[in-house]
Amino acid sequence: MAIDHGLWLHWGMNPGPSACKAHLLTATLWNHVQLGILKVLFHIDCISETMPQTSVLFSSILRPSCSGQVQPSMGERGGGASSSRDLIFQDGCLISGSLEALIEHLVPTVDYYPDKTYIFTFLLSSRVFIPPHDLLARVGQICLEQRQQLEAGSEKAKLKSFSAKIVQLLKEWTEAFPYDFQDEKAMAELKAITYRLTQCEEENGTVKKAITQMMQSLLLSLAARSQLQELREKLRSPALDKGPVLKAKPPATQKDILGMCCDPLVLAQQLTHIELERVCSIHSEDLMQIISHVDSRDNHRCRGDLTKTYSLEAYDNWFNCLSMLVATEVCRVVKKKHRTRMLEFFIDVARECFNIGNFNSMMAIISGMNLSPVARLKKTWSKVKTAKFDVLEHHMDPSSNFCNYRTALQGATQRSQMANSNREKIVIPVFNLFIKDIYFLHKIHTNHLPNGHINFKKFWEISRLIHEFMTWTQVECPFEKDKKIQSYLLTAPIYSEEALFIASFESEGPENHMEKDSWKTLRTTLLNRA
Repeated sequence: MAIDHGLWLHWGMNPGPSACKAHLLTATLWNHVQLGILKVLFHIDCISETMPQTSVLFSSILRPSCSGQVQPSMGERGGGASSSRDLIFQDGCLISGSLEALIEHLVPTVDYYPDKTYIFTFLLSSRVFIPPHDLLARVGQICLEQRQQLEAGSEKAKLKSFSAKIVQLLKEWTEAFPYDFQDEKAMAELKAITYRLTQCEEENGTVKKAITQMMQSLLLSLAARSQLQELREKLRSPALDKGPVLKAKPPATQKDILGMCCDPLVLAQQLTHIELERVCSIHSEDLMQIISHVDSRDNHRCRGDLTKTYSLEAYDNWFNCLSMLVATEVCRVVKKKHRTRMLEFFIDVARECFNIGNFNSMMAIISGMNLSPVARLKKTWSKVKTAKFDVLEHHMDPSSNFCNYRTALQGATQRSQMANSNREKIVIPVFNLFIKDIYFLHKIHTNHLPNGHINFKKFWEISRLIHEFMTWTQVECPFEKDKKIQSYLLTAPIYSEEALFIASFESEGPENHMEKDSWKTLRTTLLNRA
């Protein structure tokens, strides 16, 4: 349910604040955040010209990293001269290589096992260049060639060691990216590789047992994910309350959010519950679809799977729904004194979200108060104590690529890393900004270098961002769950854009000719529609 700014402008309204700056965030903030996942995935070219081109973000992202360093204890990858020339290292870090050389670097040998960070990064990024089932087939082919060499030399001990390493690689793959094996081709390749590993005479039982356990765990993961997808389909977005044709005020008996929860901290905790429950359905490979979609549009051979963007769109939709719920709760209130209290309540909730580390809900709440039907309520805002809001506005100032927000996010990240409790581990970034970070990191660095190598340094950095995000999603919410409050947040009717303006104009009438004309046009449109 994306917000249509064209609707605001059609009625002669600006999407930004009409009150003083202390009352609301600038329209720039809303424009930056509320672009939506679908626009990021399918219409991103137009965005790149409007986003701030600063070095604040990338100076921190593109810091030196040695995640790709080969651990001496794991041995060196055995390969021919051509393979060595196709991998380029800098200060012990792998920075580029041909696709074939990178694949070979993934496959263990008797004396070598790849670094865990390399396994994760390559399996994550390789899907931009080659489908997982094709990669698995190539891995299987390399394994078979190495196995045949060991069998020819009658080196049984080395053969068993090699088999165990291959199973370990497959185990890490199935645990990190189980979704890859929902594809029948990938599952068939996996079964073919494991079958060959168990066909060696006198094969030890340890390898067979490890394969059995791996397959059982994979099937359980796939079943759990399938159940989660079915559950998500049942969770529908809140129904849009179109309201009466000319009057959007609710019945006197209908509860508002303050009737359900008057404690800002408790509501912030329940919002954090919802955020963590929804964000945990996003997986690493889902985030890589951002790159796959952009590349597929540019005629790259590996095209993204549209079904994998569902979790991204669902989480983005939650942000929009929360923003609209905030606007609805404010605009539906009849008395100015109660509207003032409602605004101050949401300001306090946003502040508590900030303290928790739930930046996504905080931004959604601020964005809801920044919507034009709320922003134009000058008489109401004049009674609001805005000191707390000023602090929030400072943290979410969009200038310099949201520099203040990124500083706060870095502080929350450091707190999470040193935390002794789940409460201190909570970090929920502004999701749309996180998505754009990945996108712009992808766009400012090419996939391939002039010599044809894959620019693996770029994918180290993208992988680092995604791995950090995935770490945040795995935190268990420490707050007690209140089903009634959560039910209200997820199912309470929210006004359409038209109904928001009706409620806003009825609370505080049009103040100028433009607003009067817009109000008259809106009434006429709704009467004709009725």
